[in-house]
Amino acid sequence: MFLVSKIFWLVAQPLSLAFLALLVGVLLMLGRFRRSGGTLSAFGLAVLFVTLFTTAGSYFLQILEDRFPRPTPEPTELACIIVLGGAFENVVMASRGGMELNQAAERFVETLRLAQAYPQARILVSGGDGSLSGIYEGDAHASENFFGTFGIGSDRLIREGESRTTFENARYTRDLLAKNGLERCALVTSAYHMPRSIGLFRANGMEVTPWPTDYRTSGKVRLGFDFTQPSLNAQLATTAAKEWTGLVAYYLLGRTQTLLPR
Repeated sequence: MFLVSKIFWLVAQPLSLAFLALLVGVLLMLGRFRRSGGTLSAFGLAVLFVTLFTTAGSYFLQILEDRFPRPTPEPTELACIIVLGGAFENVVMASRGGMELNQAAERFVETLRLAQAYPQARILVSGGDGSLSGIYEGDAHASENFFGTFGIGSDRLIREGESRTTFENARYTRDLLAKNGLERCALVTSAYHMPRSIGLFRANGMEVTPWPTDYRTSGKVRLGFDFTQPSLNAQLATTAAKEWTGLVAYYLLGRTQTLLPR
């Protein structure tokens, strides 16, 4: 299933879909299927336009980010802090060394803040190598150096380094929480990723406190045209499409109980 999902996403992401639609459409028009080719090419151009020159990506990402607010006031006690991987540039680190974080770095920055605010809480880092090759060290491994740099002892860490997907994050985390007798946990991940994560954690019998971070939208986005930042629009549209696709797929596969958890 992991390999299938990776290959599917290579084709289904917006820019790839637009390119394939245009390519096949042109080939059809060069043959004897001009009408079908024209329709497919028009579809590809429409996907490309929406991806590059509208706020559709931001808008649908914002819907996901608004589903789970941070707890207010913050709880007086937490037994553990679960953080989902995806913040370290493991490919770069494998060749250059050091500690390299990507756009999702706030997951670990916020976890560090919580670790300092709740000094008795354990920190469970869930994240293995999600690449197709499977030859890199995941976030669970890299996290020990990160937290150690800021004075967080390795005795507070629980590392889950086998998961490659959010589904596996939830499944393997459930076993580790049971093994360590941990409850009253916060779940830290990107705000847009929180609905899918909560849906999977609930389906695996875990009630956690959602702790969203790494917001990508202002919270005030409306649908419309935007010709000022096509590269950013494409990035946000790709992230939104991936997350919504994951929500639908997990629901249809019976891995979550609701399509869009609240």
